Amino acid sequence: MERVVFQNVSKRFFLNSGRKLISGHLDDLLHGSHKHSFYALRDISFVVSEGQSLAIVGANGAGKSTLLNVATRLCPPDEGEVAVNGRLSAVLELGAGFHHDLTGAENLRLNASLFGLTRRGTADLFDRIVDFSGVGEFIEQPLRTYSAGMVMRLAFSVAINIDPDILVVDEALAVGDQAFHAKCFDRMLDFRKAGKTMLVVSHSPATLRHMCDRAIWLDHGRIVEHGALDEVLEAYESRSANPA
Repeated sequence: MERVVFQNVSKRFFLNSGRKLISGHLDDLLHGSHKHSFYALRDISFVVSEGQSLAIVGANGAGKSTLLNVATRLCPPDEGEVAVNGRLSAVLELGAGFHHDLTGAENLRLNASLFGLTRRGTADLFDRIVDFSGVGEFIEQPLRTYSAGMVMRLAFSVAINIDPDILVVDEALAVGDQAFHAKCFDRMLDFRKAGKTMLVVSHSPATLRHMCDRAIWLDHGRIVEHGALDEVLEAYESRSANPA
């Protein structure tokens, strides 16, 4: 089964020149806006099948996070089509989808519902999610009282414990303690062994070599290379070590 399919996907963002007076906005309406735009993704096509794990590599600003945001439908493509078949959960930038004025428990329930879990399903998994996250008695406290590591632990625990078909991870384990990193690493390996699908962004080649079997190398929003993980990583690392 094809779990994630991108067909000629492009995503464009507009650049503002800053604040404007009312006369400036009126001029835009009357004569057309003169905003400049850039493509964060340009003509991206790939397929991730059931049981495959895809690494997305590239320098900062290459379009990696934008690709994941499009895959998770946080932002729509401007061109092309994206198909996602199955329940998808994601751990993106720290605190994405969380509200810092709500408690950990309220954020847990809200986040689970966004991933498609019913109220009953969330109640059944609540204790397991809290236990895995290790936030303990802080679960009823506002998220603004959490450390960055605690937010990440709760976000990851929700994402991995709702039993998704597809897991998307964007450098989420860059914060937090080593013990929890190892716990997450083991759970992701179990996830892969169970035949699930993953899309992973990480600047750690060692992590990617453990987690993934294929890779895409992005540069300025375009695919430079797509294929077996070791071949793509070797090409990317060679370019990074010897820039033109």
